[in-house]
Amino acid sequence: MRIRFKVAACAETGGYVALWDDPEGSGITTQGDTFAGLDGVVLDTLQGYFADHRTPPEVQLHFNEDPLLALS
Repeated sequence: MRIRFKVAACAETGGYVALWDDPEGSGITTQGDTFAGLDGVVLDTLQGYFADHRTPPEVQLHFNEDPLLALS
């Protein structure tokens, strides 16, 4: 089973919001302050959400818009 989060930049905070709708109801919405920190936040949230079950082995972060990385 692979979980696929929809990720969007948050204009208000400058961070990123990740959203997953559980097919069985409810779901997860979380956010990271930075692009680099988003994966850790998603992992921590998943471990809490699946505390009574095995966490799925794969997570995909699907960006609504391709992120731009400033190189200078």
